[in-house]
Amino acid sequence: MSTATGNQPEHKADILLLSGFLGAGKTTLLKRILSWEADLSDTVVMVNEFGDVGIDGALLKDSGSDVIELTSGCICCTLSADLHQSLTRLWERFKPRRILVEASGVADPKSITTVLRDPKIGQHMELRKIITVLEADIWGAREVFGQLFYNQLEMAHLILLNKIDLLAAEKIPQFLDEIHDVIPDCQVVPTVHCEIDPETLWTPAQAKMSGLKPIEFFQPSALTGKSDSHHSHPAKSIDFVMFSFRDSGILDEACFKNFINDLPWELFRVKGTVRFADRLEMLNFVGGKSEWFLWEGEAETRLAFIGWKINKEEILEDLKRCRVETA
Repeated sequence: MSTATGNQPEHKADILLLSGFLGAGKTTLLKRILSWEADLSDTVVMVNEFGDVGIDGALLKDSGSDVIELTSGCICCTLSADLHQSLTRLWERFKPRRILVEASGVADPKSITTVLRDPKIGQHMELRKIITVLEADIWGAREVFGQLFYNQLEMAHLILLNKIDLLAAEKIPQFLDEIHDVIPDCQVVPTVHCEIDPETLWTPAQAKMSGLKPIEFFQPSALTGKSDSHHSHPAKSIDFVMFSFRDSGILDEACFKNFINDLPWELFRVKGTVRFADRLEMLNFVGGKSEWFLWEGEAETRLAFIGWKINKEEILEDLKRCRVETA
């Protein structure tokens, strides 16, 4: 993106916020959006990631758009000031017409919108739409995920019920009916790999008349035994553990794949590059399911982990055993 000049007409940038739980497909959706247009010189992408390994930023590096990474925290909590500052600076420098914000999977869009609707931000940009990517399997296990999951759905103008290809056919209309019953004023679109047409995505959001209906399965205290504080971070309220691993050495392929297969069910997200002896691969591990594809980039292992009440040190020790000793 070129730096803005002083004689450009004043306008407001449109902000599109992408929300959704861990592994739902937000980065897949973002890549799809960026593939629709050849000229992305007036578009900026902001990616919020935990840890310092910058996985999603790497996945978007060839998009043609400027990518800004906010790491080591959550834009709905510890990085809210960074988000405000980054938005202010990018407006002063670029004056973009569109800003795509991909929130972390453990980010609360309620808190993010507080920043995006700040009067100082509102002078130059406007939140146009919130899109939540909902993994179909997660809806089936919704009673586990508590207040964070509730807020991601409640704030959405558009929900993509993603990965329906992994559902039994009869579950799709059942889940759509259930979601529409709970969120009557939100558009819900079933998708595979977040495949959606541009017109549906860019159609202006309708004002939300109501939030979610009160429903029994959203009980954030169920996992913690404590009442949920309005000011607490939802990720902290259910004891998420987030950490990363980075190593330039080679990993034994059989050992590493056994490591992945043996992970406890409480560790439900691993994402990043893995260096084997003959190649570099990108791993996307969600809830016991692994996706692999070849990757070109710096030859090192860079992984981000997210789980619930897991022993970080024990997992990292198991991973380090897969290092190939070199002479």
